[in-house]
Amino acid sequence: MACYRIALNFEDGVTRFIECKDGENVLDAAFRNKINLPMDCSDGVCGTCKCRAESGSYDLGGDFIDDALTADEAESGLVLTCQMKPTSDGVIAVPTTSLACKTGQQKFAATVAKVVPHNDAAIVLELDVEAAPAFLPGQYVNVDVPGSGQCRSYSFSSAPGEGRIGFLIKKIPGGLMSGWLECAEIGTKLELTGPQGSFYLRDVQRPLLFLAGGTGLAPFLSMLEVLARANSQQKVHLIYGATRDLDLVLVDELEAYAKRLANFSYSTVVAEESSSHPRKGWVTQHMPAEVLNDGNVDVYLCGPPPMVDAVRTYFNDNGVKPHSFHYEKFTPNASAKVAA
Repeated sequence: MACYRIALNFEDGVTRFIECKDGENVLDAAFRNKINLPMDCSDGVCGTCKCRAESGSYDLGGDFIDDALTADEAESGLVLTCQMKPTSDGVIAVPTTSLACKTGQQKFAATVAKVVPHNDAAIVLELDVEAAPAFLPGQYVNVDVPGSGQCRSYSFSSAPGEGRIGFLIKKIPGGLMSGWLECAEIGTKLELTGPQGSFYLRDVQRPLLFLAGGTGLAPFLSMLEVLARANSQQKVHLIYGATRDLDLVLVDELEAYAKRLANFSYSTVVAEESSSHPRKGWVTQHMPAEVLNDGNVDVYLCGPPPMVDAVRTYFNDNGVKPHSFHYEKFTPNASAKVAA
C-alpha cells in the first residue's frame, strides 16, 4: 500500500511529519499520529479543518458543502483535511499553533563530525545523526550549546534525508556558539530541536530568485541540492551579498551547482567600498530586470534584518510585485528567527 509523507507546518513555525496511507484523509492520519488538527464535524460541513495545501497532489472528492469550502477556495489551494486524500508527498500550512493541536517540537540527538572554519567569517558544522531528520529545505533547528543552558538557531545547509546534516554559522568574536566551536571535539553529542520555520521551498512552478546575505546562504544550499536531485528545469538565479570579500564563503559550492543544475546562475556582491570585487554595493543595486521576470517569479530572501528591510523597500518603491515573496530575518547571536 502506498504511503505519503505529509509535512504539517503550524503557524508558530513548528513542523511535524506524518505518514498518510493511500486513501486515508489527512485529518485521520494526523489523529493516528496523535496530532489533533482543528475539526468539529469531520464530514465536510463546518469548514473548521480548513488548511492550505502548499505542495503535493491530492483528491478532495466532492463530499463537502460549498459553505465549508467554495470552488474558488479549492482552486486557490485551500483544503478540508477531513476530505483531503493525498496522492503524493506534500506540505500543509495549518492556521493554528502546534500547542493548540496538542503536539509540539521534536528533539533529536547528533554528534559533531566536522568543524571547518572559513577565514574569520564563518564555520561549517557537520553533525552525524542516527536517523535522518525530516525537514523542508530552508527550515532551521535550535542547537543546544553544551554547558550554557542556551540554544542557537541555524538553518540546514544540507538536504533532507541525510545521515549527516550541515550548518553554516557566522563566526562572532566572543559569540556563545563560535566560542564553543573553537574547542569542540569530534564525537561530542548535541541536542537539537526542530524542524521549525515557515521559510522553505514551495512547489517550483515558475522562475526563482534567491537573495542571500552572509550566512543566510545556508538554506539556499539545501534548496539547491533538492532542486538538483529533482533535475529541475526552472530558471534559478541567486544573488549572494556580503560585507567583505572574506565573507563570501562556499562560493565553490555555488559553482558546482551551476554545473549540476540546469538554468542555475549566481552572482556575488560585496558592500565594502575598499573591495576590488567587480560588483560592489548592495544586492538591490545588482538585481537585473530579467531575473524579476515581470513579476512572474518566486522570491526567497534570507539575511540580516537591514538587508531584508532594504529589499522590501526596494520592491515597494519600484513597484516590484513577485508572484510570491518569502523571507527570513536573522540576527547572528539570536535564538529565534522571523520568517514570512
